[in-house]
Amino acid sequence: MRLFRCPRCGKGRLYRNFLDIADQCNECGLSFKGHEQGDGPAFFAVLIVGALAAIFAAIVEIKYEPPFWLHAAIWIPFIIIGTLLALRFLKAALVAVQYRVKEEDFTP
Repeated sequence: MRLFRCPRCGKGRLYRNFLDIADQCNECGLSFKGHEQGDGPAFFAVLIVGALAAIFAAIVEIKYEPPFWLHAAIWIPFIIIGTLLALRFLKAALVAVQYRVKEEDFTP
């Protein structure tokens, strides 16, 4: 998938591990140290996944009325896994957008 690749060449790996952006592209050598490392992706990941969890939990509660322990068993893993996956996607999207808009931040 091109989203998790270098925004310049599209071949090098963007991530060092699951959520850490690499220092540079292993193919073209583009430095990723200039990208914004703020809390934007985390904010949107929590906002989106939290809203989905609240909506789905309300629907399940209205339709089936399960006990609270079952809600916890369903929604806690959903929130943790969903937030981690959304965070990975949103961090990659942020790096790609920043590269397209402010390419000079990525040059040493």
